[in-house]
Amino acid sequence: MPKVLIADKMSSRAEVIFRERGLEVDLITGMLPEELKACIGKYDGLAVRSSTQVTTEVITAATNLKVIGRAGIGVDNIDISAASANGIVVMNTPFGNSITTAEHAIAMIFSLARDIPLASASTHSGKWEKANFMGVELTAKTLGIIGCGNIGAIVADRAIGLKMKVIAYDPYLSLERANNLGVEKVELDQLLQRADFISLHTPMTDATRGIIDAIAFTKMKDGVRIVNCARGGLIVENDLKAAIEMGKVAGAGVDVFEVEPARENVLFGMNKVIVTPHLGASTDEAQVNVAIQVAEQISDYLLEGTVVNSINMPSVSAEDATKLAPYFKLAEQIGSFAGQVTETAIKKVQIEYCGHAAELNTKPLTAVVLKGLLTPLLESVNMVSAPSIAKERNIEISEVTCDVLDEYQTKITLTVTTESQTRALSGTLFAGDKPRIVEIKGIAIDAELGPNMLYITNEDKPGFIGALGTALGENDINIATFNLGRNKDGGDAIALIELDEPVSEEIADKVRSIPHVVKVTSLNF
Repeated sequence: MPKVLIADKMSSRAEVIFRERGLEVDLITGMLPEELKACIGKYDGLAVRSSTQVTTEVITAATNLKVIGRAGIGVDNIDISAASANGIVVMNTPFGNSITTAEHAIAMIFSLARDIPLASASTHSGKWEKANFMGVELTAKTLGIIGCGNIGAIVADRAIGLKMKVIAYDPYLSLERANNLGVEKVELDQLLQRADFISLHTPMTDATRGIIDAIAFTKMKDGVRIVNCARGGLIVENDLKAAIEMGKVAGAGVDVFEVEPARENVLFGMNKVIVTPHLGASTDEAQVNVAIQVAEQISDYLLEGTVVNSINMPSVSAEDATKLAPYFKLAEQIGSFAGQVTETAIKKVQIEYCGHAAELNTKPLTAVVLKGLLTPLLESVNMVSAPSIAKERNIEISEVTCDVLDEYQTKITLTVTTESQTRALSGTLFAGDKPRIVEIKGIAIDAELGPNMLYITNEDKPGFIGALGTALGENDINIATFNLGRNKDGGDAIALIELDEPVSEEIADKVRSIPHVVKVTSLNF
């Protein structure tokens, strides 16, 4: 029978489930990296939380390991690339602690409104400083939620029950979904200007890192109160400290920090800051939920081959795996391309499979497309969770198949309809397994995607190519491949350029300043 190692402390329900399912299980926690490396080779499954570091060295030593299960959301302690390279499935439990985290945010909001921690400490010390702790009511106050996904939606529901007015900023939040939640969808600047309380519930991405900084604070109301129970680094901690000292921010509740464990921090010792040691998921119920989920998922995979909540592979049968393998990369590239250029809420997604692609099991491919599409703005999206996340956000998903093709034997076309536009993108396989982009917005092109790409839309006018080459060359940016397309002479044109290194926003701005350039987007694959 398969053998599983539980390497971190978690609810005893995990061990019980493994044994009930007939698996052998060892519970050994607190091991040093060398100790884990020495024993991991005899296990088929590994269950961890956040303490155990599953490094490249550990994975290399795990000669029999087939699955790693993380009891929780974040997988920063697991080397995903090494696991994938060694054929090890990595799973997490993304929905087990949503309520717990949301409730912690609400507790922070209450505590900030009434200065509860400071008042408690003062009273414990024998003082009776009633006049020093004049609070504010939550009723009729405006709560601004940044990131209105699963957890943010729960916070909104609880806040509405407290008779707060809730506004939300989330590029992926549709108007229909916002109406169903009872929140008003706004842009970020509007939220900053109107909110009495701000609560962050967005994942950490390049777009959200430092989303609350010195500039953001200048746009806020005087006396605003801020809560971060999401990810450290969403708020620039030094800027928050300065905003509190200036009186712009009346208080902050911080559960997550840029560096954890946070033994020292610029916010420590400030009376206006409530700090907790990343307790968002720390309730008995949440710990039991994620332990049960990870044990069931690992057991299902080892005994039945079922893949649930995988970070690094789609749900797919062994029979389909060989046929689908070359299409997975194409599907994810098409989705990721569309996701990186999408700026407003997605309303509808259509995926058309033509030729040989229409003969495949397209459900896993659709999941991969959605995973690529949603990943740029969301955290912990995988091939299993992507369809449910899309459904939760009221994104209409449709699949279409067609037998007849013009010049390609196989093709996948993704059409994304947002609140502002509709964009279509097509790709095919060359030589059987090489993904290529062959059409963007109705313009034919032939491009292989590399790690660093620059996507430009422009007017088809003389001098553009020379000016672009000069702008990149003057900044020591080397062009690897250069692909052009246009709809007609002098009409709309596109350029898809592979570069040897990522383009900074400063250089992208220089490209935007070139005459006849309409839009510039830096893409990463």
